[in-house]
Amino acid sequence: TRRSAKPQCRGANPLQASMKNETGCAFCEKADARKRLIIENDLAWSFPTYIPITSGHLLICPQRCVATVDELTREEILAIFDLMSKLKLALQKTFGVDGFNYAWNEGKDAGKSVQHVHLHMVTRKKGYTVIYEYEPREFLYRPSRERPQSPTEALAEIVKLIQKNIV
Repeated sequence: TRRSAKPQCRGANPLQASMKNETGCAFCEKADARKRLIIENDLAWSFPTYIPITSGHLLICPQRCVATVDELTREEILAIFDLMSKLKLALQKTFGVDGFNYAWNEGKDAGKSVQHVHLHMVTRKKGYTVIYEYEPREFLYRPSRERPQSPTEALAEIVKLIQKNIV
């Protein structure tokens, strides 16, 4: 694994610059994350989060500081997924896990607090007590609210509406 100098927050556009933390990017400008480097390639790097959900909960982010997935190049996405693949095997061997949750948080309302896009890689196995009955649908859809199933016709209309707006 090649170790390099920490990435620089480039603030390539006004949106990106405005989304930085007041003290700068938590990944680029604070040495703590870089000290936890596990693996990197030319376009991405990974490290354990300091507030893990489970043992082995990692973050994978691009070397370049951007705020959203939309700003990533195809090469950066491939680099992130390359590290994800390597880390998956390592985490299975290290922690004996048999599953993973992957998450991108984008936007304040989605819980994003660090304005450097990053992929959460959360290890899962039977017996974990941190979150022992994780059901993605319950987590995302708030089970306290009744959610009726959408009729087929309504879903077909949604498909048409979205397709009209695909660029």
